[in-house]
Amino acid sequence: MRSGDAPVLLSARPQFTQEDLPLMARLARIAPELPAANLPGALAFYEQLGFHTVSQLPGRDYAIVERDGVAIHLFKQGPRPASPVGVHIFTPNLAELYEELTERGVRFAQGIERKPWGTRDFRIRDEFGNELKFTEPQPEDD
Repeated sequence: MRSGDAPVLLSARPQFTQEDLPLMARLARIAPELPAANLPGALAFYEQLGFHTVSQLPGRDYAIVERDGVAIHLFKQGPRPASPVGVHIFTPNLAELYEELTERGVRFAQGIERKPWGTRDFRIRDEFGNELKFTEPQPEDD
């Protein structure tokens, strides 16, 4: 950045739409894999967040939970613990989700906060240190 230039902030808003893209292969969805030392405990935690188990491999080493089209894959850690992961999960109704999870007895790592990059979010950590960042973009004039 040259001297005198204003700092550049990253925006959570897409810089283009699907219509702006040339016809080519498209990405449809992403499903992060999160480490969990105790898979049954992890499944109970994600059920408290409103996710439901859609698949569990025999041996109980791998499972998939989903809510509203958002999938999270959980895997049992091996002998060497994996590093915790941070995941942004976007929602158009952050306050309502926060209220729902509060009523379910969820403990928050951070309440709703406005971020300087144009979003609001709240954060939840599972017992393995993975951080879920429930995020809502803010209108430009807000």
